Parts: sequence; structure tokens; C-alpha cells
Amino acid sequence: MAKEKLLLLDGNSLAYRAFFALPLLTNDSGIHTNAVYGFTTMLQKILEEEKPTKMLVAFDAGKTTFRHESFGEYKGGRQKTPPELSEQFPYLRKLIDAYQIKRYELPMYEADDIIGTIATQASNEDMEVIIVSGDKDLTQLATEKVTVYITRKGMTDIEQYTPAHIEEKYGLTPEQIIDMKGLMGDTSDNIPGVPGVGEKTAIKLLKEYGTVENLYENIEGMKASKMKEKLVANEDQAKMSKKLATIFTEAPIEITLADIEYPGPDEQQVLDVWQELSFKSLIEKSNFQVEEKETAALDFNIVTNVTTDLLKDTMAVHLELENEHYHSCRLFGLAFTDGAITFYVPFEAMEQNEAVKNWLEDETKKKYMSDSKAAQAMLNRLGIKLRGVEFDLLLASYIVNPSISGDDVATLAREFNFTDVQANETIYGKGAKWSIPEEKVLAEHVSRKAFAIWSLQPIVEEKLKENEQFNLYYDLELPLATILGSMESEGIKVDFSTLEKMGEELTQKITQLENEIYELAGEKFNINSPKQLGVILFEKLELPAVKKTKTGYSTAADVLEKLKSKHQIVASILDYRTLAKLQSTYIEGLMKEVHKDDSKVHTRYQQALTATGRLSSTDPNLQNIPIRLEEGRRIRQAFTPSQKGWVLFAADYSQIELRVLAHFSKDESLIDAFKQGMDIHTRTAMDVFHVSADEVTSNMRRTAKAVNFGIVYGISDYGLSQNLDITRKEAGEFIDKYLTSFPGVKEYMDSIVQEAKLNGFVTTILNRRRYLPDITSSNFNLRSFAERTAMNTPIQGSAADIIKKAMIDMDARLKAEGLKTTMLLQVHDELIFEAPKDEIEILERIVPEVMENAIELLVPLKVEYSYGDTWYDAK
Repeated sequence: MAKEKLLLLDGNSLAYRAFFALPLLTNDSGIHTNAVYGFTTMLQKILEEEKPTKMLVAFDAGKTTFRHESFGEYKGGRQKTPPELSEQFPYLRKLIDAYQIKRYELPMYEADDIIGTIATQASNEDMEVIIVSGDKDLTQLATEKVTVYITRKGMTDIEQYTPAHIEEKYGLTPEQIIDMKGLMGDTSDNIPGVPGVGEKTAIKLLKEYGTVENLYENIEGMKASKMKEKLVANEDQAKMSKKLATIFTEAPIEITLADIEYPGPDEQQVLDVWQELSFKSLIEKSNFQVEEKETAALDFNIVTNVTTDLLKDTMAVHLELENEHYHSCRLFGLAFTDGAITFYVPFEAMEQNEAVKNWLEDETKKKYMSDSKAAQAMLNRLGIKLRGVEFDLLLASYIVNPSISGDDVATLAREFNFTDVQANETIYGKGAKWSIPEEKVLAEHVSRKAFAIWSLQPIVEEKLKENEQFNLYYDLELPLATILGSMESEGIKVDFSTLEKMGEELTQKITQLENEIYELAGEKFNINSPKQLGVILFEKLELPAVKKTKTGYSTAADVLEKLKSKHQIVASILDYRTLAKLQSTYIEGLMKEVHKDDSKVHTRYQQALTATGRLSSTDPNLQNIPIRLEEGRRIRQAFTPSQKGWVLFAADYSQIELRVLAHFSKDESLIDAFKQGMDIHTRTAMDVFHVSADEVTSNMRRTAKAVNFGIVYGISDYGLSQNLDITRKEAGEFIDKYLTSFPGVKEYMDSIVQEAKLNGFVTTILNRRRYLPDITSSNFNLRSFAERTAMNTPIQGSAADIIKKAMIDMDARLKAEGLKTTMLLQVHDELIFEAPKDEIEILERIVPEVMENAIELLVPLKVEYSYGDTWYDAK
């Protein structure tokens, strides 16, 4: 019989380590996810390598433990947990439950004590024990049967502590780790130790005396020195510190080894959590198998010669695309149903069939679809103009519940308890195993999708009417899908030669920087190798090392930013990295996306993705071209009109979210500032710092700007401190001053939270909802995140509503004026058009007029516009 293996995880420590090791990440609903993501990658790796038979994740139960009885300041001075981390703990527990791993916490005891007690019990029963933590305190538990894994930067970088490794690293036994802590203390736990004793001194003393107790028994014989004086003066403190650092291995736990069998993950539940947290890369890499429910029988036919009598006045129709890249992928076929008859038409048959084409283009024939924008773009490529879309399952579902994850018909259908359609993965497989099934299987799958759309149309539309959201759906999102489809199909012209020239210029600049770096370093080396760069910076040039990793010194961006003032080479390295990123991601990346047939890029707008209603651009992401650096802004020079003698016209809402905040909060100072046309960041600085306009410094305005936008996005003192590179205390004071200066904003925040608690959701100006089930949760972290979401969603969502309404109004106005001008792009709060020069005067009049009157607020909306031969010139 194979030996049992127990895996014990230190939940709090690993979550903290993951949070600070990874940049802040959020899912589509705005929930921070970096700690859960880091924990998951570590867990996946450990499970794969160790294959445990028993598992437990231990958590701290609270701030107070039995150790506080002997030292009230134990762990005192620790900064409050950032809310961006706190909000992740409920999802971390949810993930652990999905993996079917037992978790446990015990009042008055720490996770270390639970781990120490279980580890001792398991090793007494001859089990192999592995402890995983980010806290080296646990290395004291290492024995021949217990190995302690300590995570380092990146979460999957692990150092294994065995008695032999501890001997090699420190020259001590695991038990002496406690004595070392007793002497040197531990700032992270506020264990005082002996002042003036560091790690090297502690190790030296322990090699001579063995333990703290033996040291003091023999201290009289120690040679007189300042160190001896400190040791004598702090004997009680040293012994207390050792006691504090000692993990208790006899905690009164109510859990046994029999309770922590590990059966393996519930793969469907894990995938559901990953889906909720937008861990797309983990989903794609996983080999998890999900059982599909049996589906009810469906009567359908494969039809190759469609006659007009088969095509009714109202039908659900589904186009089956090869993948989501509908500007370039294949169309397999399409299915029709009116609930009574259902049939599938292969693409080859459809191509030859005039009846199908005529029906799709007939405005009077009502179509129920899912993702009509994708269908419109695909049909456009085939020379067919889709008209008469009456229902779009994707958009309707998104408005009913914007947190729905996934855009395929099966996922949407399951949200409304319709299970008679299978996921694409079940039919096609995934990854290397993906293949097109035989025609009958494919035909049934597509027919089931059409039937699901037909069946769900009355249910979902009724739900929209109940929620008073039918107008938002029918008058805003549905017509917008058609406009976006046209914009995507139109695309925007890209001058390939300009991109090539920029690429060559960047290559020259990158080469110049390389030579400059080599000269400053005094030798050639691989600048892209963190290991080689670390040696140059921290050994050869002797710069102060900020962080260390398993492979050497950290050369991450945050580390280099702190060293910029220390040596000229650091600024050159940062510039080199920035330009290399521009070259690879944006110049080369864009060049790959230019369609050869029309020299344009055709982005895809994700209309049903974000929880706030914002549009998202992909393949390529034209909303993400970096414009802070001149080299980044210049990339826009490659975007040109598609016709000679035309120009690009750009119109941008000015500070739209802050204007929406003024509208909702009714704050007199904010409203007055916008009505008077003041620079809002200067006005904020004046009010927060109590200075006149001419006394506002650039740093004051920068701080005010960060706080202004931070308030809109629900930023915490931690988040603001990161943005401004100040302490959390200073950041908290700025936020408090802001709320004091703008009492209407504070009142709005309080009232919107109460409204959310009463209704369970918040709404935007056009009644877009965001549900907040955790707003009344007894769990502080869940409730706090829901409260911040309640505050900022109406602002961000209303800004999204306004620009969407402006796009619909602009489309109608351009047609009413009979203009040739075409709307090409939406980038955040900006609309970009291409237009003949003789229409510019008209655009200068109607674009601001339409956009500024899209929705009436208590403050004026303001639009700034410009135009030029390229997108760059239009800004």
C-alpha cells in the first residue's frame, strides 16, 4: 500500500504572498482577482507534482490569539489589509471548496498552530507531510517526515526546507529557527527580540550556545561587550520572543486526519469559479472534463433546397461560425425554426439559395438571433445585408444579468434553465482535439441553438419588461449592435508602410539604447535576461538591491522605478523596455491584424462583456494603444482615411464620468465648477488644499486628478497610494479631505449604498442594472466590495449609456443630413469618423450638438473635437 501524503496550506500567508507578488487584476465584474489567481497557479502545480491523499487549508480565525495574552503588541503595527485583497478571501474559500479541499480555522489560534498540530499527528502516523506557506516561521516544523515549501516571487517558485537544507542554509536545526526568532525578533509579527541582534549575530550565538535558554545560563562567561549588555538587558524579552515564535503543536482542533481525505476537484465547480473570475488562460489549459446532461429529442431536417414556404414571417435563425473571429472565419451553416419546424442549411446550399438571402435581407421578416452583430458582419462578407433583427439573446441576457459569463448559446440558455443545447466544446472538442463533427451531429447542434433562441425569446423579453429594461434593450443595445456591425465591417485604413517605417525607427532607437546601456555597464550582456541584468546593476554597479528572487535579483519595473535616481543606466533600461514593448505588441501586433484585401483593421467590439456597460475592443484592441508616450501616440499616424481628400474627425467627451458624478451627487461645488467651465482638477485641488487657483501647483493638481478619478472607480487608500507613490495614511487623508470638501459626493455614496441594500441592485441613468447580492452579506469583505461597486457602477455605467446613445443619435443624424461621413471607431469616450473635407464644417456643428445633447444632465456635457489627415493629427 502506497504511503499516504498530507498537504497542508497556509491560507492567509499564501493569499498575501500572491496578492503582493502579482499586479492588481480584475475580472469583468471589477472584482480583484490577483491573489486568487496566484493561489490557484500554485495549487495546480503542487497538486500535479505531489498528488496528495489528504489536504487541509488552514486560515487565521481572527486578529486576537492566545499569544496576545503574553504580549499585547503581538502583530501590532501591521497595516490594515488592503480592501483589494480582503474582497478576494470569499472567492478564495469558494475556490478551495470547489477543489473539495477541507479548510479550517480555530478561534484564538493561528493557521500555523493548526498546521503544526495536524503535521505532528500525521508524522506520528508515519505519513509524508508537505507544508506550503509564504512564511518562513513554519520551517521550524521541518523533520525527516515533514518538508516545508516556502513560496517566493511568482508563487510557483518554491524553496524546499528540510532539516538538511536548513543546516546548509543557516547551520542550524529546525528547532533552532525558534531560538533565532527569539534573538533577532520578527518585524512582520512585531516580535521584539533583542535590539541590535540580526540574523548573522543570532546564528553565531546559536552555533555556540545552542538555545536561548543555554545562552542565558552561560552568559556570565561571555566576554564583555555592548552585545552582552543588550542580551543581559533584554533576557525576558528574548525568552518571550522565543515563546511567541513557537508554533503550538497541541492546539485543541476538532478536525481529524480522517476528515481531510482529498477526493480531487469537482471539475465543474472549479471551472465555474474560474469562469466567474475570468481565468481564461486556466480554463484553456485545463483538462477538466464536464459531464453534459442528456438533452431532449429534437425533430429537425437537413435542407439543401430551401423554398419560400419554409421561411416564415417570424423565425429564430442561428449562424454557426467556425470561431469568434467572424471577420475572417468560416460559416458552417445556419438553422431556422418557428417552434413547429426546425431545419439546418449547410453553407454550400445557402450560397446557392436566393430564398435564404432574400429572407435575411427582408426587413419585414422578423429574426430572433443570438449575437446579431457577429451574424451581420459575417453576412456582410457574403454580400448579404441582414435586416429585421427583432430579438438578440446575447444582448437581452446581458441586460437582464450583466454578470453572465460566456457568450455561447448553451451558456446563455443555462442561465434561464434551458439545458437542451450542448456546449461547443462537447461537439467540437478543444485544443489539438478540435474537429468538425459529421454533418448530422453538426446540424443537430446548430438546430438546437436556433430552437433555444426561439424558446427563450418570450421568457427573456418578459424579464426585461418586468425590470423596466425593455427600452434600454430595444431602443439602445439592439440598434447599437447594427451600428457596431457596420463600423466593424467598414474597418479603419492602416498605412502599412507607416507602421513599417515606425518599426524601423523604433529598431534604431532600441539599438541606440542597447549601445548606451552597454557603455554605461562597461560590457555587453543580455538586457532581456533578469539574471544578467541583476548582476550588472547590483553587483557590478553596486546599486541597492530592492528584492531578490530564486534566480537572483528582481529587475521588475517597480524595482527599477525606485532606482532611477541612482544611476543613468536605469532610466535607459526602462526606456528600452517601453520601446521594445511598443515594437512587439503594437507595431508588429497591428501589422498582423491588417487585412490584405482592404488594408484595414476590423476590430471586434464586445458589447455584452463588461458589468458597467462599457464597450470593449479586441483583435486588435484599438482602445489600448498607449498614448502617454509620444512614440505610442505616433502609432495613430498609421490610421488614415480610406479615401483620398478625406480626413479623420475625432470627438471626445470631456471628463464625462466626473460630470455624471456631479449629476448624481448634486454636489453644489462640482456643479458650479462645471457650469462655470473651470478645470475640475484645479477646482478640486483648491477645495482640498484650501488654496486659490494661482496657488495650485502641478503636484497638487496631479493629486486632485488621481483622487477625482479614484473616487469614480471606487479606489481605496491602498490603490491611491500605489498610483501616487505615497503612504496609505497620506492617501487616506486625501480621500477624507475630498469627501469633506464635496459633501454631496459623500451623501451620494451613502445613499446609493442604502438604495442597493434595499433593492439588491443599482441602476444607471438609462436603467441598466448591476446586481449586488453581497451588499447585505455578513461577510465584511464581500459586503465592502459590493458597497464600492454600488458607488461607482452608476457613474461608469451612465457614461457608457451616454456615449452609446450618442452613437445611435449620430448615426441617425448623419443619415438625415445625407452625409458621406462614416463613423469608424469608439474608443472610451471618443468617436472617430472619416469624412470628406467639404463636410467638416457641418460636422463641427452637428457632432458637438448631438453628443452634448445625447442625455440631459444637471451639468453641461462638453465635447472637444479636432480633425486631420491621420488619427494622430485629429488629436
